[in-house]
Amino acid sequence: MSEIVYPPVIWTAMSLFRALDLKIRIEGADRVPRQGGAVLVSNHISYLDFIFAGLGARPSGRLVRFMAKKEVFDHRISGPLMRGMHHIPVDRAAGAGSYAASLRALKAGEVVGIFAEATISRSFTVKDIKNGAIRMAAATGVPLIPVALWGTQRLWTKGHPKNLLQRHVPITILVGEPIHPKRGDDMKARTAELHERMSGLLDRAQRTYPEIPPGVWWQPRHLGGTAPTPEEAAAMDEAEAAKQRD
Repeated sequence: MSEIVYPPVIWTAMSLFRALDLKIRIEGADRVPRQGGAVLVSNHISYLDFIFAGLGARPSGRLVRFMAKKEVFDHRISGPLMRGMHHIPVDRAAGAGSYAASLRALKAGEVVGIFAEATISRSFTVKDIKNGAIRMAAATGVPLIPVALWGTQRLWTKGHPKNLLQRHVPITILVGEPIHPKRGDDMKARTAELHERMSGLLDRAQRTYPEIPPGVWWQPRHLGGTAPTPEEAAAMDEAEAAKQRD
């Protein structure tokens, strides 16, 4: 597969991160296999998460093919980049095609990235997750690798102005132990297991994060921040979805 777009994009992003002196901490990167297929499943707190989740696989020399909504591919600027990096478009009205594309990528030995919550978590906790990542791993016999991101929400997230040029922001990327789903597994139990793993990783990332002023908007409510509670966030999501349907 030709890679004339992805490497320059990574180089550009890393150059910007160095210029901004972002304090990027990656733990557990050795858990991403250097060869063969894998599903990388991350929490979702920022519009930039695909960049930072991908960095978790970079020490293993892997390029992650992220599943992203079709609208990103339709955009005149982001579309050519997404296609050039061989990411996978998701048409929510016809999900079977993107699921089949992800299976083909996994069978070809690619690492496929997915945000199992589907949308950004306004509460900065792990929302209810879909079982697609587990089904893909089980269908292809590849490991499922949970990832927790923290700090990315300070740069650009839902409901807050983007601050892409903010300097010295700590970014935490934790890569967890692989899960090995199999055909015939109880999908409900496996989904609960994945949710628990992701929540545990995120909690560790949050509790070990440096320099947390009291009452900041980017900290979850249960840790002293002013972000919406999960219940409040769910109501906001529903109101937004209802507005889009009107």
